[in-house]
Amino acid sequence: MAASYLRRGMTGQATFSLFARRLPRRRGFLIAAGLEDCLAFLESFSFTSDDLAYLRRSQDYDEATLERFGRLRFTGDVWAVPEGTAVFATEPLLEVTAPIAEAQLAETVLLNHITFHTSVATKAARCVLAADGAQLVDFAFRRTQGIGAGLAVARASAIAGFTATSNVEAARRYGLTAAGTMAHSFIEAFGDEEAAFAAFAEDFPGKTTFLVDTYDTEQGIRTAIDVARKLDLPGPVGVRLDSGDLNALARLARRLLDNAGLRQARIFASGSLDEYAIAELVERGAPIDAYGVGTKMGVSADAPYLDSAYKLVTYNGRPVMKLSAGKATLPGAKQVYRGSAGDVLALRDEPPPAGHQPLLHPVMRQGKRVDPPEPLAAAQRRCAESLAWLPPAARALKTPVPPEVRTSPALAVLRQELTRGLRRHPATGPGGNP
Repeated sequence: MAASYLRRGMTGQATFSLFARRLPRRRGFLIAAGLEDCLAFLESFSFTSDDLAYLRRSQDYDEATLERFGRLRFTGDVWAVPEGTAVFATEPLLEVTAPIAEAQLAETVLLNHITFHTSVATKAARCVLAADGAQLVDFAFRRTQGIGAGLAVARASAIAGFTATSNVEAARRYGLTAAGTMAHSFIEAFGDEEAAFAAFAEDFPGKTTFLVDTYDTEQGIRTAIDVARKLDLPGPVGVRLDSGDLNALARLARRLLDNAGLRQARIFASGSLDEYAIAELVERGAPIDAYGVGTKMGVSADAPYLDSAYKLVTYNGRPVMKLSAGKATLPGAKQVYRGSAGDVLALRDEPPPAGHQPLLHPVMRQGKRVDPPEPLAAAQRRCAESLAWLPPAARALKTPVPPEVRTSPALAVLRQELTRGLRRHPATGPGGNP
């Protein structure tokens, strides 16, 4: 497509809108994420000499087209919803305005970043809601679909409110807290649980969490207590439960720890957890201080993708739309206005309704960022505020009901007029060319 545009001198400005057509079945909201990776990609967009050589060899592109590709850089504008913001179906997470070949070539990468990061951030935010104040640690790295995905999961879960990650490289890269405990293999290697616990505590006396379920969980808890008392550890002590009836075992651990005078010791739970399992433990009053959440969060197991789209909404100054059954789009560059009564999807140049604030902001102009990358803490605060703002029905875990997104009168009129025109002249569209 880009080659065809360039060969025909089609360099008009195009606006593409990236949005989710609908929410997954068990989602009452989405948490916007992935924008930082999108902007980094657009800033560095270019075809290298190796890229061009491959296109020449494998796709038989002519030299004139390859020369045009070689000159391409992203020179457009981007408006976006800041990371950590709650959004709903049909609302743009970002909009790109650029010469059409540039905007078209960005499609797949932008969709990939926004779709994956947003899916995971949303799943992680639901875990935060379920945990009701308990701390959460990202344990997903071992089973994410790729190393890059593991890094993205650590960042997205941090935006959602996770306090640490087991991914040390992600912690270094994004300024997160790295956290972890021992593995069962560590205990098995020593052949004696007490020796393993003592070795770990001696080496890491300020951050000792004992994994107590390798053999017999109750005995493991008692052994951890003995080691902690013998060594008189200076830092916080904890026990980790990774299998079995976590509610019953947490109650047992709490009783044994308290009876031993270790009332400050923390109980950490892990093992195939997600928001549903965490919510059940919280509802049953399990005395768990923190959860390690891995696979099901890292792949967003119950909703592993979004029905996301990147669609042309204006070209060369005219609004465009598609009428495909079940996939019709809304024309024109847009803005989302948020108020106490909910969201209004409007045209970009419409004034805000009374008491409403815009969600999309300019983040890139003429291919350059408007501002430096924001600290992750800003997205974390925004997410916490968004979760607090959501109505209870949208926060529900099993049968959520997202708020209605209203369409502004001006956008509704444009859609109706353009629809009528396209149905009268489908080959050209209003003001278009054959």
